Amino acid sequence: MLNISKKNLIIDNLEQFSAVKKLSDRPHFKILNKIILAVSIIGIVILFLPWTQNISGTGAVTTLKPDQRPQTIHSAIAGRIEKWYVKEGDFVKKGDTILFISEVKEDYLDPNLMQNTKNQMEAKKMAQESYGGKVNSLSAQIDAIENEKNLKLQQAKNKIRQAVLKVKSDSMDLIAVRTQVKIATTQFNRAITLNKEGLKPLTDVEEKRLKLQDVDAKIITQENKYITSQNELINAKVEVNRVSAEYSEKSSKAKSDQYTALSNQYDTKAQVNKLENQYTNYKIRNGMYYIKAPQNGYVNRAIQSGIGETIKEGTQIVSIMPSNYDIAVETFVSPNDLPLIYKGEKVRVWFDGWPTIVFSGWPNMSYGTFGGKIVAVENFISENGKFRVLIAPDKNEAKWPKQVSMGSGAQTLALLNNVPVWFEIWRTLNGFPPNYYQQKEKTINNKK
Repeated sequence: MLNISKKNLIIDNLEQFSAVKKLSDRPHFKILNKIILAVSIIGIVILFLPWTQNISGTGAVTTLKPDQRPQTIHSAIAGRIEKWYVKEGDFVKKGDTILFISEVKEDYLDPNLMQNTKNQMEAKKMAQESYGGKVNSLSAQIDAIENEKNLKLQQAKNKIRQAVLKVKSDSMDLIAVRTQVKIATTQFNRAITLNKEGLKPLTDVEEKRLKLQDVDAKIITQENKYITSQNELINAKVEVNRVSAEYSEKSSKAKSDQYTALSNQYDTKAQVNKLENQYTNYKIRNGMYYIKAPQNGYVNRAIQSGIGETIKEGTQIVSIMPSNYDIAVETFVSPNDLPLIYKGEKVRVWFDGWPTIVFSGWPNMSYGTFGGKIVAVENFISENGKFRVLIAPDKNEAKWPKQVSMGSGAQTLALLNNVPVWFEIWRTLNGFPPNYYQQKEKTINNKK
């Protein structure tokens, strides 16, 4: 067994040892303590320094207006490339010719297509005028028929009046003859009676008999006249109906011809309008053979190349970058940060290839960043799972550099509220979004 003493070893002062005494006498030990103390104090001070909360994003340089962005020129019609008037890198003005294409569709290959269509259109216009003249002449003819019909009807009605008067006259003559018959019969009977009584000679009786026979003959004649006049009245009425039917037939035939002429005129007018439409379309199509620049800009790339190459409708031909544009930056933020983004919010931007030193949270100490304002926030998520935000230069700060090229990369910082550094560290460690508690305090103040 080990011989271990039961006496406790108590050391009251370590400096009694020479090794410890030598270590405590070294100067760098005191310096290290001072450094640790200073760093601790500085760290505590830093924890209470103001920190600007921010939302970072990455994007690219673009333009503020859609019509100022790079665009491709398309061919509105199918054709074959015949001649190029520009090359890549050339500056073109609005309306300058870029290339010329020829026709490939068989419906438009005729070189005299426009002139032939114009001749057809002029011929149809003359036919339309001819039908118009025919309609006018038929209208005059119808008026003449109506006038003649009115005159004929008036003449026939006059004959009816004459026949009516003649019937009345003949009826009166017939009544008079019948009266004469009665008188002659009475005189004859009286003469016979007087002759029997011896008061009248036989010659008077014979004379009265002759007169009676004469009157009887007149009544037959007068009845024939009366019947004839009645027939003439009936014939006059029939003539009125005949005249009305005859001229109605003539008028209906003329109106039918007029309606036919009007129908042909309207049909010709429709054909004229169709030919005018075709002529205008051919004229516009001829202007599409020359592909022109829609605005001032630079030819970036010729998508189609060569001579004799056939292209279809809507084919991309060249890409043009407008010369005048308002620069902007499109960036993308996560859905977690979207509720904190709004129009008019200030943003710090720095560009790829531009000398920049960025202190996130201390924008006043950042070098090479430029100010911007949010002008648009997309409400629909993009393909990359983030929301697109458009940023324009802030007019109250320094202008963005002209050397920045379209499409170059850019990074952004959306500046939020100022909070202590310790709060930002605590928020980050807990995974809270920026402005979470600040927004709550603002809501309470608004309610008050």
